[in-house]
Amino acid sequence: MEENRMKNIAILGSTGSIGTNTLEVAAHLGYEVSALAAHSNIDLLEAQVQKFHPKCVAVFDRERGEELKRRLPDTPIVFGMEGLVEAATLPEVDFVVSAIVGAAGIVPTLRAIETGKTIGLANKEVLIAAGELIMEAAKKQNVQILPIDSEHSAIFQCLQGESPSAVDRLILTASGGPFRNYSYQELEAVKPEKALNHPNWKMGKKITIDSSTLMNKGLEVIEAKFLFNTPVEKIAVVVHPQSIVHSLVEYVDGSLIAQMGVHDMRVPIQYALTYPERKKGISPCFDFQKWSKLEFFKPDLKKFPCLRLAYEAAKVGGTLPCFMNGANEVLVHHFLEGKIRWVEIGQKLETLMEAHKAYPQESLETLLEVDKEARTLAMTL
Repeated sequence: MEENRMKNIAILGSTGSIGTNTLEVAAHLGYEVSALAAHSNIDLLEAQVQKFHPKCVAVFDRERGEELKRRLPDTPIVFGMEGLVEAATLPEVDFVVSAIVGAAGIVPTLRAIETGKTIGLANKEVLIAAGELIMEAAKKQNVQILPIDSEHSAIFQCLQGESPSAVDRLILTASGGPFRNYSYQELEAVKPEKALNHPNWKMGKKITIDSSTLMNKGLEVIEAKFLFNTPVEKIAVVVHPQSIVHSLVEYVDGSLIAQMGVHDMRVPIQYALTYPERKKGISPCFDFQKWSKLEFFKPDLKKFPCLRLAYEAAKVGGTLPCFMNGANEVLVHHFLEGKIRWVEIGQKLETLMEAHKAYPQESLETLLEVDKEARTLAMTL
């Protein structure tokens, strides 16, 4: 096999958990980091700049960006959405890690695709809100979108060398979150600190709350629909508390192929960065004695209605997934601020989705308007 050349990468969302892990992997592989982008955590971003010396640094929050510019006067620093786009489209960059949380990642990811960059996708909202446009642009530019989420990376790995016609089902595994065994009464009293205590993964606040409601898994269903060009009816979810089997593919002959491993996001990140090769990683060897018991359960859609709502959005398509995503982000934020209860995230989201009349994804501008509408309406509930 031809030796995999050194990549030149940009990281959108460099101060988040995916971003920091990507930098660790990039350093291990010896890849050059030419662009870093973050929302507002300039303390960590400053340390990253001093270590990796990128050619371009973007800060979404202009005020914080100006502060970083005062600290690093010799470093090119750009701001806002224009800054994110500049970082994503830097000429020397050939691989863009899209890990910005929320809808803010849509525009820079699309622009990176339009300039021919390979995408390592960790931002779910890019495909949830604009999947049709993103995949159409990637096809037009002949750009690869490589999944970084552990579940989608697992499916991607399990599909290697197989014919699409041989696939019967894609099976996403879910940990079940911290409330898998809670009663309805216990769910009524859930507080943010409990919801933020995920049993298996250390992630940002928004994705951790989404994991507790199973919305995260619902978003992954929609993402899988686009990434693997698979009807939603052929995408299943199974609760697997240990999170060792990251996902599975079931083939028409009854065979199940699974990808397994420790709880370490550096594994799928490195697979995306080195694809189609594999290189020596930095994760510990798997301990079979520690993980001698693996369990699988059916998700409870009554206790976790967000998963059901995401399936419905995936089936309807058009603007509904975008609307659902925007509204959910606001409701999660309201829960974290103590304005609504945990159970109200799903309840209010269903009310909002029922009132939205979905229509085709005509343009990026259309989707950004839908996202804005969803957030405005969610603010009023």
